[in-house]
Amino acid sequence: MLSFALMDFFQFGYTEKMEAYRLENGYTEFDVGRVILEHKERYIVLNSKGEYDAEILGQIRFNAEKRSDFPAVGDWVVFQEFNEGQAIIHAILPRINCLERKSVGTESDRQLIATNIDTAFIVVAVDRDFSVNRIQRYLAIVLDSKIEAIVVLNKIDLIKPEECKELLQEIQGRIPGIPVVLASCENESGIEELKKHLEPSRTYCLLGSSGVGKSSLLNKLSGEDFMSTASISEASVRGKHTTTHRELILLNNGAMVIDNPGMREVGMASTSSGIQEAFDIISNLALNCKYSDCQHISEDDCAVIEALQNGEIAKADYDNCIRLQKEQEHFQSSELERKQKGKALSKHIKNYYKSKNR
Repeated sequence: MLSFALMDFFQFGYTEKMEAYRLENGYTEFDVGRVILEHKERYIVLNSKGEYDAEILGQIRFNAEKRSDFPAVGDWVVFQEFNEGQAIIHAILPRINCLERKSVGTESDRQLIATNIDTAFIVVAVDRDFSVNRIQRYLAIVLDSKIEAIVVLNKIDLIKPEECKELLQEIQGRIPGIPVVLASCENESGIEELKKHLEPSRTYCLLGSSGVGKSSLLNKLSGEDFMSTASISEASVRGKHTTTHRELILLNNGAMVIDNPGMREVGMASTSSGIQEAFDIISNLALNCKYSDCQHISEDDCAVIEALQNGEIAKADYDNCIRLQKEQEHFQSSELERKQKGKALSKHIKNYYKSKNR
């Protein structure tokens, strides 16, 4: 595995915009590194000198209003070493993109998954985890973040070739144009094809539910046993693994891969543009609706409903698109309400201290 000691930052995701920000804000005496691991506001930062166990400057925590104000795996940061191998992060450098979803169990909070990603591998297994609806969910949040997407249909050794062909046709039929790689870590089919997508200087992430084989794929792609995995349970036909955190792995060819814990839920945040891209056929049809704000549910002269009735679009795609749009709209309204309450509380506190100091 490569070390950042051998790399030129500009060849591994560092940008001119990040460098300009560093210089303009007076961080010339600070070190620069990339966050490769995050765990409960503790971070491992890697640069040309080695790895640092880092925490954030108190001012970052004080000024933070949302989760994305904190560092995440994939971020480039400026920091100062205060003890051997220990450091304080002073600033997050400008991000190319942020991959987010709605936080589990909340109405209006976002969970920051990772940052500065070029391509996302959406991994689904051929067993009972398989769902085109779930693929479309992942696709929506990925495309909304301006990240390329590749679907990996994994564990194909568990089914017959004709069954695998049917699943492939289902994906391609409902998501035309999406690249799909068929893979198996047991017989290593598709591994070489996946490796062809891993280009030097680019950052990739693995997304998928728990047990779809992300860590096993990473082991095969890297040639090293980074993530420990257990054998498949015969009762559940699922892989058991121990990935409980996000981590950026630097591969021998210079590509970088972020492994993520399995996601049981993929909630929609503000992903309207991602939904439009994931359902581009429906989005194009919507341009011909009578009303510009058509919800495609019961309106007159709705081109989407007409296409559904004529069989031009699949009902499964229509239902999933409407479902995701409703989730996204609900999240936005909940987020706006939370922000308004936060502003009102902040104003109340300020007024209280003003009156107290009179």
